[in-house]
Amino acid sequence: MRTLKNNHRGRRERGGSILKTNRIFPPVLRVLRGGSERGQSLIETALTLPLLLLVSVSIFEFGRAYQMTQVLTNAAREGARVAVLPGSTSDQVKSRVVAYLTAGQVPKASTASVVLAPNVPISFGTGTASGSKVTVNYPFSFMVLNPVARLVVPGSSLGAPITMSASAEMRNE
Repeated sequence: MRTLKNNHRGRRERGGSILKTNRIFPPVLRVLRGGSERGQSLIETALTLPLLLLVSVSIFEFGRAYQMTQVLTNAAREGARVAVLPGSTSDQVKSRVVAYLTAGQVPKASTASVVLAPNVPISFGTGTASGSKVTVNYPFSFMVLNPVARLVVPGSSLGAPITMSASAEMRNE
């Protein structure tokens, strides 16, 4: 076995079993190798960030559309409750529906059309009864905030406005 020179602990001369680490990865190569990894993460971020934002905006838009559907359905139900009261008029029904739509922050709530059919046969279980049917037709065009779907698939109707309406039936007691 050869002796080590000048404080070279752990390293041996050529032909020994322990190699110098600086000969395998000199400092210049280490810097070049690290720089390419930084570019790779930038490209990965550039590819995944738009997809992540698209999914986030889609979840938000679905929530807005569902909330608007619930407001319209509840407004129709409130109108039906007023319609089954004795002596109620169609103006009272419409004012209650418009008040509910306004409280639900629906824009232009006064343009909602309320159709009241006072004596409609309503079937339930094994029989039928006379009741009131209230149909709230609010020509509300739900516009998607971010029509990215048309950019992805040109000519598609995925980003087109959605027209919503609701109806409710209640029987007179």
